[in-house]
Amino acid sequence: MTTFTMKSIGILAFSMLITACDNANETSASNTSPLATAQSCQQANMVMHNTTIYTANDEQAIAQAVAILGEKIIFVGSNEDAKKYMCGNANVMDMAGKYVYAGFSDSHQHVEGVGQRPKTLSLFGITTLAETREKIKAFAQNVPAGNWVEGRGWIEREWTDEQRFLNKHDVDPFTANKPLFMPRADGVSALVNSKALALAGITKDSPDPQGGKFERDQNGEPTGYVLATAMEIFRALIPPKTKAYIKDSLVQGMAQNAKLGWTATQDAGMPFINVDLMQEIHQQGNMATRIYAAANVQEAALMFSRKREVTPDNMFDLRGIKVYIDGTLGSRGAALIENYADAPHNGFMNRTTQEELEPILRKALREGIQIQTHVIGDRAVKTLLDWYEAAFNDVPESERAVAQPRWRLEHAQIIRPQDQARLVSLGILPSMQPSHGIGDLNFAPARLGTERLAHAYPWQQLIDRGSIILGGSDAPVEVGDPRIEFYAAVARKRLDGTSGDGWHAELAVSRQSALKMFTIWPAYGAFQEDIRGSVEVGKYADFTIFNKDLMTTPEAEILQSENVMTIVGGRITYQK
Repeated sequence: MTTFTMKSIGILAFSMLITACDNANETSASNTSPLATAQSCQQANMVMHNTTIYTANDEQAIAQAVAILGEKIIFVGSNEDAKKYMCGNANVMDMAGKYVYAGFSDSHQHVEGVGQRPKTLSLFGITTLAETREKIKAFAQNVPAGNWVEGRGWIEREWTDEQRFLNKHDVDPFTANKPLFMPRADGVSALVNSKALALAGITKDSPDPQGGKFERDQNGEPTGYVLATAMEIFRALIPPKTKAYIKDSLVQGMAQNAKLGWTATQDAGMPFINVDLMQEIHQQGNMATRIYAAANVQEAALMFSRKREVTPDNMFDLRGIKVYIDGTLGSRGAALIENYADAPHNGFMNRTTQEELEPILRKALREGIQIQTHVIGDRAVKTLLDWYEAAFNDVPESERAVAQPRWRLEHAQIIRPQDQARLVSLGILPSMQPSHGIGDLNFAPARLGTERLAHAYPWQQLIDRGSIILGGSDAPVEVGDPRIEFYAAVARKRLDGTSGDGWHAELAVSRQSALKMFTIWPAYGAFQEDIRGSVEVGKYADFTIFNKDLMTTPEAEILQSENVMTIVGGRITYQK
């Protein structure tokens, strides 16, 4: 895909639907602007004016005011022209000192995980291995014997004392009678203790599962650090969460997202139990954000059977299948063409095999199902593009439910120049998380070496080639804050403003591109660019409102901004 276009919606045709208010209402309403009395009153539920609105619409990039009727936008323009809507029963909001943006979308997230994060032990943000161990010890003391000790978020790259993976010896002394399972922050590797290994029957003689790995010491004994598909062995032993627990996590995750300023998130791998719970939540009117979801590849058959599920108000849309190919760079599980610069191997693949995936790809083309695939290393990217291209060749456009299927690469952190060109020519969309590109500063140079850094996290290179980038956070792997993601995209620096040698500052993007990465481009990546993603007449009234101008404020001050209001479909879902 070399260009990006959107269908425009005729303002004149839509305006015929607007009903005029009685002039009497215009003069009697308590929130009526006196300036509106001189003009005919046009019905609106909400008017925001006296502000700067960044629309993410190239035809009208900036506006001063917007009017909303029901769920939709009915006016975008100047303060003067907005006066005719500032009447009747409209909620007229003077937005002086605030900045309005097309609703921000997180293109890769796990909503249940965001909602669960406060419920289990969180190891995010801890700066030493010693403190991490003490946090686990204190938490484990309150877990009854025989119950699982669960948490998430440890990450050795942030530690200032030792930077190594946790192992069973770190936790065995205080968890001898209770199994432990704690994913690393990346969610693709985990710590388990000796009790968990024993329950799973994992010994020195146990082979590594396909698409996974048991880390071993020099004697071949499992250390308790497990990667990718090896994690599933232990997940299967943990008692399942109740539906009430999962449902509450989904609701809390959406509420947290709305608080941060997200109006929509794209859930990258939602089990069908969650899909059914989301339908309940929607029926109860308890969705604070929109969700565009992909089912897990393990449930692909069920996805094909049930097909796309979308609510009439487009608050929930299930349309994809999430596939998993390799691991992560931090855990040395990402599949590289050449060996790691700091390890004598090149990662692993086959979390989903070619044999398993090929029929799914072809059926997805014929059924109109979007494929979203986790790939991080350059070998994984190259291989997946081969598989995608073969499927495209086998199923011509005439046999597809959607001629241009908008399949995606999730993460795609290391992409060789020749594969960047292939990605664009095939119309594949990269879904990337800028926070990975700054968090990985602490270890990517060691993992990749100088040469591969030149095409690692290559945001601007892709844009220069004509691609768009679907920006996201991968929460709860990362914090999931739109301010951090926007800052990372435009600064390409750590949160304290520092960077590293050879980190290629030129691969940062402009603020205009960053705005699109979190607004109109994610909408395109969800086949929703005609209904949301920009501030245009006829689209859903989704807005993110900050107290700073992200487009002009100094880089460091982006992180100091605050979300003051989130509006989804004309409804305020968060207000500071």
